Amino acid sequence: MTGFGAAEDRVSSGRLRVEIRTVNHRYFNSQLKLPQDLGGVEIEMRERLRQLLERGHVAVTARWIEGPASEREITVDLTRAKQVLAAAQQLKKKLKLKGTIDLAFIARHPEVLTATNGAAGASEPAILWTEVQPVVERAARDVVAMREREGQALATELDGRLDALEKGARIIDEQAPARLKAEHDRLKQAVAELTASTTVDEQRLALEIALLADRVDITEELVRFRSHVAAARAALGSDQAVGKQLGFLAQELLREVNTMGSKANDARITQTVIAMKGDLEKFREQLENLE
Repeated sequence: MTGFGAAEDRVSSGRLRVEIRTVNHRYFNSQLKLPQDLGGVEIEMRERLRQLLERGHVAVTARWIEGPASEREITVDLTRAKQVLAAAQQLKKKLKLKGTIDLAFIARHPEVLTATNGAAGASEPAILWTEVQPVVERAARDVVAMREREGQALATELDGRLDALEKGARIIDEQAPARLKAEHDRLKQAVAELTASTTVDEQRLALEIALLADRVDITEELVRFRSHVAAARAALGSDQAVGKQLGFLAQELLREVNTMGSKANDARITQTVIAMKGDLEKFREQLENLE
C-alpha cells in the first residue's frame, strides 16, 4: 500500500529528519539511505520497520538537518608555519615586493592549522538505535495512518465486489432447477425422436436423468462459494494484515466459479459466470494494494 510519513527531532546533539515512503509489493522489501554515521543502526531499523510495515516496498531516507556536535581541536604545525614564513620572505626579497607578511597569510596556508576530532586516535561516539528509534517510529506511524485510510477505502470497494459475486451466485442458484428441467425435457425429446414409435422406458429415462443431474449439480460449489465469501468478509473486518489471506480466498472463489461454468449448460448461467469472473479479476487487482 502507498504511504508517506516524516519526522524530525534532536538526536545526539544534532537534528535528524527521517522520511518513509511505501508502495505496493507482495512482500516486505526495504531500502535505506542513511548518513554514514548511522550505519550502526541499520539492522535494528530494518527489523523494526518489518514489524510496523509487514508488506510493501519501503524506502527510508534519513539526513541531518543539523549535524551532531563534536569536540574538535585545532592543532598548529609550527614547522610548517616557519617554512611558509621563510618562503614568503625569500619571495618578497627576490621580487622586491612591498608589504608585510602577517598572521592571516600564514594561517590560511594548508596544514598550518588543522581541525581534529579530539585527541589523536579518538573517534566520534557511536549513535545508538535507542536515540534514532523514536524519530523512525513517528514517521512510521504517519505511514501506517495513511495506509489505514487507503485500506478503509479499499475495503469498501472489495465489499462491493463481494456483493456482486453473491448476487451472481443467487442468480445461478435460482436458475439451476429450471436448467435441470430443461435438460430433462431435452433428453426425453431426443430419446423420443430416436425411438420414433417405440415406447420409451420411463424408469430407464428417469435413471439417466438422475445420473445427469448428479454430473451437473452445482450445489456443493455454491455452498463452498458462499463459505469463501463469508470468510472474505470476515477478513475485511479484521484489523490485521489480510492481503495474503484474501489472495488465497480469491483463488478458491475463482475455482468454484470455473467449476460452475464448466457444469452449466445454460446461456443465462454462462453469462452470469462470465460477469462473476470479471468481478473476481477486479477483486484480485485491488488486493495488490492491500496489506
